[in-house]
Amino acid sequence: MSDIKVSKEELLRKANKPAEDAMQLHPFYKGKVEVSPKCCIRDINDFAIWYTPGVAAVCKDIQAHPEKVYEHTNKGNMVAVVSDGTRVLGLGDIGPEAGLPVMEGKGLIFKYLGGVDAFPICLNTKDPAEIIKTVQYLAPSFGGINLEDISQPKCFDILDELRRTMTIPVWHDDQQGTATVCLAGLINALKIVKKDIKDVKIVLFGAGAANIRIGTLYMHYGAKPENLIYVDSKGTLHKGRTDLQNHREKWHMCQVTNGAQIVGKLPDALKGADVLSAASTPGPDIIKKEWVATMAKDAICFLTANPIP
Repeated sequence: MSDIKVSKEELLRKANKPAEDAMQLHPFYKGKVEVSPKCCIRDINDFAIWYTPGVAAVCKDIQAHPEKVYEHTNKGNMVAVVSDGTRVLGLGDIGPEAGLPVMEGKGLIFKYLGGVDAFPICLNTKDPAEIIKTVQYLAPSFGGINLEDISQPKCFDILDELRRTMTIPVWHDDQQGTATVCLAGLINALKIVKKDIKDVKIVLFGAGAANIRIGTLYMHYGAKPENLIYVDSKGTLHKGRTDLQNHREKWHMCQVTNGAQIVGKLPDALKGADVLSAASTPGPDIIKKEWVATMAKDAICFLTANPIP
């Protein structure tokens, strides 16, 4: 193993380089996604097939057999990336226009890595009911909905209601996407250090949408609720945190996690911990190395805050 030490300044320069490049390349390309034809267009006459009059026969076929919309159109491979711009990366509530580059980027990931067409839709409303209704109205055009960068706690209710009422898949990437990746990472990391998930103490720094769902998925996989400790900006979550009674998800975690009822800040929670999932304030210098040193042997740290861990 290399003994080369990398300074914090070098790491920060490396972390900031993509932002410098982005400021040059985004205006050069004027965005990063576009709509392009997938059908054969030999000459102008082919538009009679793809548009009027030929397309009328296709419309009537779908009218008679609604399920054929997946055969005649791109619906089955089209995802809407929907956001109101209220919780973008680690930047917070920056608005729908400022959030659009992120939604375009998610569309790029869908297409490049999965072959799925994804279209960014940034909404000029923060009202949960309006967001729900808008997504419901959009459903005929899409095969799935990817909710993105919507603030909590409303993101939980929006997801639940849309999944309850819609006939196409809906997921919230900040919750389920992040949680899935972190669970996969934990499964493999625990194999390396030869620990069992049911025995490890897990600290979740940050109690936003991502960590709430990460902890939930950890518990579904076998982590004991009493072995999880959440820490938000005010300290550990425990049964005495009555300030969170109106926050459904956080209050639930107050009731079922932190079996030892530890009261304190992150350094108190980290003592003897096997795993740290940090999805809180962007770095650097948020988590001190001396705190990590108090964790258990072969500790696992997932530092996932945006844009700098």
